[in-house]
Amino acid sequence: MSPGDEHDSFGGVGGSGQTRTRLPEGNSGDVYGGARRPVRSSRSLITVVGVVVVLVAAIAFANRGGGAPADAADPRSHTPADTAPTSATGTRPVTGRTGPIPTGYAHDDQGAQSAATNYAVALGSVEMFQDGPREDIVRAIHDPAVVDDLLKRLDASYSSSLMTGIGLDENGTAPSGMTFVSRTIPVGAKVLDYKETSATVEVWCIGLGGLAGAGSTKPVTSTWFTITEKLKWVGGDWRVESTSQREGPTPVNGDNRASTADEIAKAVEGYGGFTYAR
Repeated sequence: MSPGDEHDSFGGVGGSGQTRTRLPEGNSGDVYGGARRPVRSSRSLITVVGVVVVLVAAIAFANRGGGAPADAADPRSHTPADTAPTSATGTRPVTGRTGPIPTGYAHDDQGAQSAATNYAVALGSVEMFQDGPREDIVRAIHDPAVVDDLLKRLDASYSSSLMTGIGLDENGTAPSGMTFVSRTIPVGAKVLDYKETSATVEVWCIGLGGLAGAGSTKPVTSTWFTITEKLKWVGGDWRVESTSQREGPTPVNGDNRASTADEIAKAVEGYGGFTYAR
């Protein structure tokens, strides 16, 4: 799929968020209720003609190892390690930042996985719904050859009607007393193809999207989706050439009770995101 292809952060084929957290049971009058969340349709909160894979959030400190573990994958391997598919290597996977986004990845398949995972997080963040921050994110993580055309498509997609449908004003700001949630938490990543100058990486994610706050008519919901990112080695770093997104794999819902809107808002504001590393 080309860089201009788009995917909704709140629809059934994508999302932004993290694993749902068990919080105290809410009041019966809350929009989230005290009961178990019902099964939702694949459209989730709203259905919009998507917008590039706009996936997740403010990124905190890197997981950095010391010495290389014995079961780490060979950095030049074209497949992940069989014995520890989610273990980070001892090599520092991120060497710098562009604004809040980790950049400067290792020139190997593990660096490509780290890049794809963190880029998925950035593309699904709240900042993607604001003109200036959106441009900063797109320029920081994409191949310069695709940036200008992609920005035009994104600007058209993040329209006033889209913002209104989500419950935001035209500047991407939530109503007073509400917290806009758009966050993706990657569950895992794998390399589909790796060459010295290109890589294709899949990232399996769970996302959160919606408005948290008393009286919200668009409560925060969760979705599961898989992002495929085609990366190119450009200017000494991995950059996104194009993305695509599909629904699932989606596990069966657990027995967790939905939390109150206020608890969800406090959780999103109180728990920062992570920098992900292979």
